[in-house]
Amino acid sequence: MKKFVIISSSPRKNGNSDLLAQEFLKGALEAGNEGELISLRDKKIGYCLACNYCHSHDNTCVLKDNMTEILNKMKEADILVLATPVYYYNISAQMKTFIDRTFACFMDLKDKELYYLCSCTDEERESIDGALRAFHGFAICLPNSKESGVVYGTGNPNHGDIKEKPQMMEAYEMGKKI
Repeated sequence: MKKFVIISSSPRKNGNSDLLAQEFLKGALEAGNEGELISLRDKKIGYCLACNYCHSHDNTCVLKDNMTEILNKMKEADILVLATPVYYYNISAQMKTFIDRTFACFMDLKDKELYYLCSCTDEERESIDGALRAFHGFAICLPNSKESGVVYGTGNPNHGDIKEKPQMMEAYEMGKKI
């Protein structure tokens, strides 16, 4: 059994990337793993102030918000799953803010296996490349991390379009195989 945390940055409940995250969750839990889906839209997370307070205070951020609880769950997890809609060929603002806030303890996020779930309007897989570069930039900062899979949720311009697409099963099966 592995422990996992899924971070969904969709600002819309049941948005396309959020639906992919739910399917990954379903597969991972059915396979006997332990974890949860955290929706950033339900959390209060401030912007990193780049004050370096965390580096002189035991990796504790000066901001008092929901990020502390999320970081504690991430430290305990074997697997991190990042789900984002792709806006302007990149990750959502919510995901970027979240990643920036891991600065307080990113060195403690070692030995993580990472999976990425992305949705976008465009049909071309290359439209997700910018988001994957952002995720890769995060992954290389985590000691001994391993990028293990991507679901390319392309061709989904409207809320819920992905429901009937094969990427839903792909996310489910990816969750089952962790």
